Amino acid sequence: MRHKIIFRYTFLSLLMLLLLQSCVSKKEMLYLQDLESFNNTEVTFTNHTLQVDDILKISVGALMPEAALPYNNVTGGRVVANSVDIMKLDGYLVSKNYTINFPVLGELSVKDKTTQDLENDIKKLLVDGGYLINPNVTVRLLNAKVTILGEVQRPGTFSFTENNISLLQALGLAGDLTINGSREDVVVLRRIDGLQTTARINLTSANFLSGPYHMVKPNDVIVVNPNSAKVKTAGYVGNISAILGITSVILTSILLFTR
Repeated sequence: MRHKIIFRYTFLSLLMLLLLQSCVSKKEMLYLQDLESFNNTEVTFTNHTLQVDDILKISVGALMPEAALPYNNVTGGRVVANSVDIMKLDGYLVSKNYTINFPVLGELSVKDKTTQDLENDIKKLLVDGGYLINPNVTVRLLNAKVTILGEVQRPGTFSFTENNISLLQALGLAGDLTINGSREDVVVLRRIDGLQTTARINLTSANFLSGPYHMVKPNDVIVVNPNSAKVKTAGYVGNISAILGITSVILTSILLFTR
């Protein structure tokens, strides 16, 4: 009878230990806990600075459409022309030297420029060179994407067509964080002019809403690290045989000393 009581208390103690190790507090789970302090604040949108391997769709229009034809890559077929994948094949790829080859105008530098900057540059070159009168130029990034890894419902790489999407919107594309994801430790990897930058974001606070990582930039990589409960669970419960072995040793020792 005494052995049964000892066994029961030992089992319950181990069970409670495992439960405590796997608990996640409410404070660790809730997003933007100080959001009230950021209410009615201005949202800042920033244009993406063009980077190596960006694919651009550049359209040139004029009062006489025929005059603008030499400056446009035209794919035959209306249905085909509406395909983003086909447009990527016809797009302008930014080289490792931050240049594109544009019809008639030749090699153009895009370094440190946004799509708006490039629009203005091409328009000025066409006007100053006497090629077109009052042309209309639009530049669009075709291959904007973000990669989301770690403790999310659907990790992967996601394309987006908007000029700006927020960090929370990007995480929404991946189905939100899992219960095991750390809201306090989200890593953002970002390439800026050939340099790799990193930042750690705490989603439980709204402070990041006023920082440079509020908005996602094309080619960002977001990594959601596991929370402390997941790490502890992986260390203890992940190795069931070790748990059983330790439990067996403890029970055997108790039985030997209580005889």
